[in-house]
Amino acid sequence: MIKEIIVVEGKSDISAVKKAVDAQVIATSGLGINEKIISVIKKASKNRGIIILTDPDYPGKKIRNILSSEIENCKHAFIPRDKANKNGNIGVENACSEEIIEALKNARAEIAENRQEFSNKDMVYYELIGNDNASKRRGLIGDELGIGYCSAKQFLKRLNTFGITRDELEAAIITVENFKNDKETDK
Repeated sequence: MIKEIIVVEGKSDISAVKKAVDAQVIATSGLGINEKIISVIKKASKNRGIIILTDPDYPGKKIRNILSSEIENCKHAFIPRDKANKNGNIGVENACSEEIIEALKNARAEIAENRQEFSNKDMVYYELIGNDNASKRRGLIGDELGIGYCSAKQFLKRLNTFGITRDELEAAIITVENFKNDKETDK
């Protein structure tokens, strides 16, 4: 049983999460999220805590931003876009139980303080901006860190907000590079 209440977008997402784990789940009604739903989620957050698990697409990101700006002490779980895709339909409901469990296991809380561990210089140094492969690299590393795919600006914000350490980032980079090298060796 997961202690926190999991917040998803819709009924299909609830079914997928309940199939994967024993947890209480609340749906936001997608972008139909309103003050009443936010109030219910705020109460849940105060009583048990919440984990936001929205679709890895633009509406999911927007809902995540609305919730995290309105509610303190949110944890965030991310399913990689390619693991939540079924025939071009992106959503939590399309992820297998193992991916949902993995995302929830890797959920990260936001840090309240204004942390500036990483800068744009680091983004360039780690080849996360400023080259042709930066977007793909951010996606792979973001998935490895459990913070999902996002733009360079959002990636930098997530590194700092979720308290990612330099060691964690470098370990994720090594894992991604080793995986890429293994795939090239297999050819």
